[in-house]
Amino acid sequence: MAEFVRLEVSGGIGTIRLDRPPVNALNDQLTAELAAVAATANDSGDVRAVILYGGEKVFAAGADIKEMAEADYAAMTVRSGRLQAALSLVAGIGKPVVAAITGYALGGGLELALAADFRVAGAGARLGQPEIQLGIIPGAGGTQRLSRLVGPARAKDIVFTGRMVDAAEAHAIGLVDQVAPDDSVYAAALDLVRRYATGPALALRAAKQAIDQGLGVDLATGLEIERVHFAALFGTQDQRTGMRSFIEQGPGKATFTGR
Repeated sequence: MAEFVRLEVSGGIGTIRLDRPPVNALNDQLTAELAAVAATANDSGDVRAVILYGGEKVFAAGADIKEMAEADYAAMTVRSGRLQAALSLVAGIGKPVVAAITGYALGGGLELALAADFRVAGAGARLGQPEIQLGIIPGAGGTQRLSRLVGPARAKDIVFTGRMVDAAEAHAIGLVDQVAPDDSVYAAALDLVRRYATGPALALRAAKQAIDQGLGVDLATGLEIERVHFAALFGTQDQRTGMRSFIEQGPGKATFTGR
C-alpha cells in the first residue's frame, strides 16, 4: 500500500493524490510511488481522464532538499533519472491529464504540473523553478517542458531568476490554462476533464500521442505519425459508432465505449 501517493477513481476520472505533509516534497519514496500510480492510471480501463492533485493547501513545493543536500554526482545521476522517469510516465499517460494547482508548485512540483496536458491554478497559487537559488538547475523537465510551453525567453526568465510567478501572470503567459478561486481548484479541474471521461478513449490517446510525439520531430515525420494514428482508428468500435451517429443523428450525440 502506497504511503504518499494514491489513485482515487470515480466516474471514469482518476485522481492521483499526493499526500506527504507538509508540502508534498518529492523524495525517493514519493517518486517511486508516483511512477507506480501513473502506470496504473495509464493501464486501467476504469480511468478515462486524470487529475493531479496535492490537496487544498499545496500542490508540491519541490524536491526534498534535506535529502539532496549532501548527495554527490553519482547519487544525483541516479535520483534525477528516477524523477525524470516518473514524470515521463505521468506525461505518457494516454489520457487527458490536468494538474489542479493549489498553493505552491515549485521546482519538481512545477515539473510535475508541466507533465500534465492542462493546468488549473488557484488564484493564490505560486509557481516557479527556484533551483538556481540553490546553485543548480531544474533536473526533471523545467528547462525542457517549460520552454516548449511558454517559449524560451520566458522560460529563461523564470529559470535564471528562480522567481515565483503568481496565478495571473502564469495564465497570461500560458503556463496555466485556467485560474479558479483557491477553494474551487479541484472542482474546476473536474469540470475540465469530465468531458473526456465519456469520450472516445482510443481517439483521445491517439490525439495526445500524435501531438506530443510530433513536437519532437520535423513536420514530415510528424505528419506521418498523425497519418498512422488516424488510419489505425478505423479499426475501432468508437469510430464506427461516432460516424454512424453523425449520419443518423447529427454531430455530438454519439455514446462511446472506449473500444
